[in-house]
Amino acid sequence: MSTPPDPPASALARLNDAEARVPGVLLTAAAYAWRLIAVGIVVRVAFSLLGQFHQVAVAVFLGLVITAVLRPVAGLLARYMPRPLAVAVALIGGLVLVLGALALVGETVADQRTGLEKEFVAGIDRIERRMEEPPFRLPADAFDDLQSRIGKLLSDHRSTLISTALSGASRLVEVLTVLALALFCAVLFTHSGDKQWQWLCDQLPDRARQRFAVAAGAAWRTFTGYTHGILLVAATNAVLVGVALFALGVPLAVPLALLEFLAAFIPLIGSPIALAIAAVVALASKGPLIALVVVALIVVIGQIEGHLLHPIVMSWAVRLHPVVVALTVVGGAVAAGVIGAVVAVPLVAVVWSVHQALRGGG
Repeated sequence: MSTPPDPPASALARLNDAEARVPGVLLTAAAYAWRLIAVGIVVRVAFSLLGQFHQVAVAVFLGLVITAVLRPVAGLLARYMPRPLAVAVALIGGLVLVLGALALVGETVADQRTGLEKEFVAGIDRIERRMEEPPFRLPADAFDDLQSRIGKLLSDHRSTLISTALSGASRLVEVLTVLALALFCAVLFTHSGDKQWQWLCDQLPDRARQRFAVAAGAAWRTFTGYTHGILLVAATNAVLVGVALFALGVPLAVPLALLEFLAAFIPLIGSPIALAIAAVVALASKGPLIALVVVALIVVIGQIEGHLLHPIVMSWAVRLHPVVVALTVVGGAVAAGVIGAVVAVPLVAVVWSVHQALRGGG
């Protein structure tokens, strides 16, 4: 087979002259651009695949979160009992703690139900009277007309509401399935995660094992650090909110504190949303003055979380600028709703820590 002839020297000269006339900045930008496009395509395909199997992805993520919480406890118990029994005790203890908190919330709501109904009715009457006074001066029948419109809207869309309720029941089944799969993964990860990890490393080429081990070690340290840190921040916020609401006499202090605990898993925006709900409850039950105090509590807890808890607790695990955290949370929420807002920050933190570890490791 004959080899193709070399290009003429004149053609090479013209090509070199053309490249020489292109500014170096443009050449560098073009080189980065096509690489970024390639990376973007890969990321898009990966997220599309995760979207098709989002339930499995969420279950594995929750399994890793549970593992990060239970593994230190199981390791401590394994010093005094067999490993399988230690894992079982840690898991059962965690389930008892969670179910106990939910039972406490249910009992609190049940005990305060009668008093809450009276307080909320009286609170709504107070709000109506204030809206009729200056500077609002709403007509006296404005709220009655609003109630009739809401009733008509509900009756006109009864079938839609029923279908939504039925779809919510099916969604509940999906949630329970995801939780069961997450617990199953957590048990296996906690009990024999090291063996599973060793098996995965054995499948890699010898030259890639070292870098893979460095990257994975950094990823797991960051993920566990973030999990432990966000749990501590959420628990601190919940205690502060619960004590403050109880001192102010706001009803449902325990359920609202639990809501604050769950909302704290969404950095920056979760706590203000939960406290805004608490402010509405305070407005309906205790009046505008207590509601304003709760609004002030939003600012105080936001300052404590942003300037004290996150820098002290999270800085060693998640080294991200607050602007990056905010953009990440909003982007995750736009891409995948509440789940995306929760997952986005630890995902970006893990990717960044892997990049830093690989760059430092050479």
